[in-house]
Amino acid sequence: MARTILVCLASVALLSACGGGGDDGRLRVVASTNVYGDIVRQIGDGHVAVTSILTDPDADPHLYEPGTAAGLAVARAGVVVQNGLGYDTFMDRLEEASPSDSRRVVAVADLIGIHGSDANPHLWYDVPALDTVAAGIERALAQSDPTHRRDYAAGRRRFVQRLRPVERVLRRIDRRAASTPIAYTEPVPAYLTQAAGLRNLAPQSFTHPIAQGSEPPAAAVAEMTDLVAKRRVRVLLYNKQAVSPVTARVRAAAQRAGVPVVAVTETLPRGASFQGWMLAQSRALAGALGV
Repeated sequence: MARTILVCLASVALLSACGGGGDDGRLRVVASTNVYGDIVRQIGDGHVAVTSILTDPDADPHLYEPGTAAGLAVARAGVVVQNGLGYDTFMDRLEEASPSDSRRVVAVADLIGIHGSDANPHLWYDVPALDTVAAGIERALAQSDPTHRRDYAAGRRRFVQRLRPVERVLRRIDRRAASTPIAYTEPVPAYLTQAAGLRNLAPQSFTHPIAQGSEPPAAAVAEMTDLVAKRRVRVLLYNKQAVSPVTARVRAAAQRAGVPVVAVTETLPRGASFQGWMLAQSRALAGALGV
């Protein structure tokens, strides 16, 4: 697949300009997932044409391979927004296949200063850091399209303001249920649960292999199952986009024990805004905790 992309983009580089402006005058932006695509759309205030590479809510982002249409979009983009931390390495390949001195690349991990091979890459769940993320995206848009600088600043302020209901739910959980033990099958919602003041008891020996798409050791599976079966946690959160036989068994054990189960996803559900999605998941967590 990578070789196919390289071949196709060799001709793209000859046929298309990389200035980043679309035929309709809007700034072309490519986001690695529809999560970042929606954030860019809100900040862009109608002046951007956004292409999100990964959009299928049922797809496993860790297994995704982009097609040539994604390569063409990146070749033409004035701004690219990606996660970093190895989450969307396909973007690096696409950018290397069509180098451009004028394209601005926004790596969210760099914006908020999270690095290291063991870092949790699900950065869009870090609600307290989203002000910084939005500011970095606004800056890249304004640098690429200074004519609409003020509109991008206004778009960023609106985006941040629309996060306030999510923040209020997280503060309520923190006030009423701080340090409550919970568990997740993989660290997709880890930043969210940390912001809510909750305490994850799921062993890393279980969650890390699941996040890597591999089988956790039997002892870790037994420990994780024991947490829910004996009601040592109040809530189980699981990634419904990457369900395996192991995580399905843990979920079933939680349901049998009467432990509330909250589903989360890695990409934006169809028809949802970023804030609406985060708010729905935060409210589901609050409801499961009874707060």
